[in-house]
Amino acid sequence: MPIAIGDSVVRRIERVDPNSTFHRGRFEERYDVSMTIEVTEEPMTALPEYARVPILFTVDSVLDVTNPDDGPGGCRSSERRLEVPYEKDYDALAGEGPLQWAHHFNLSNWALFMARRATHIVGGATVAFDTPGLTLLEGRRDLAVLWDIRVCPDARRQGVGSALLERVEEWAQLHGCRQLMIETQNTNVRACRFYERRGCELRAIRHAAYPELPEEIQLLWYKDLSR
Repeated sequence: MPIAIGDSVVRRIERVDPNSTFHRGRFEERYDVSMTIEVTEEPMTALPEYARVPILFTVDSVLDVTNPDDGPGGCRSSERRLEVPYEKDYDALAGEGPLQWAHHFNLSNWALFMARRATHIVGGATVAFDTPGLTLLEGRRDLAVLWDIRVCPDARRQGVGSALLERVEEWAQLHGCRQLMIETQNTNVRACRFYERRGCELRAIRHAAYPELPEEIQLLWYKDLSR
């Protein structure tokens, strides 16, 4: 049960055993020792500190996906292992990274959250709504976008991402949003599985969204927010 403290939320999180498995089509989590994650909303002036949390991950598999129009049953995907894994770092792309956001957008309708364990920052998330020029918002004022979420490598698979996403959803609801949208790529399989477990639905697939990365497919996830 979350405990609100000012602009922070403290959650008791159970650390997930890295040997967690899928059972009967559902993700089965085995729990280890507990830890406390504090999620706080921070001012945008904290972006340099936020940017120090790595977003680098290893791509060792990809999702082969089909559009809803390709057949009945909506978006479908299957995981394909890569013979040669590689590393991807969103912050290393030209013009990307937290320190570049203010050069592209007005951040007045954005929120920045950080997750801490004891005094150590272990993750962060950024959410936006009603922002001119942010095409992912589809011109809607009842839609929020999870712009960024990142967790330190040694804190992954320990509930940090879930705590951050839950706080983002709460913020979006407080700002009148009915849906949360999340952009990923077919190269980020672990993120896709995470959003799926959190109740998000894959509703859009775009094969030509990244001209500079033609092999990647844009995946758009949506989650309806309770009112």
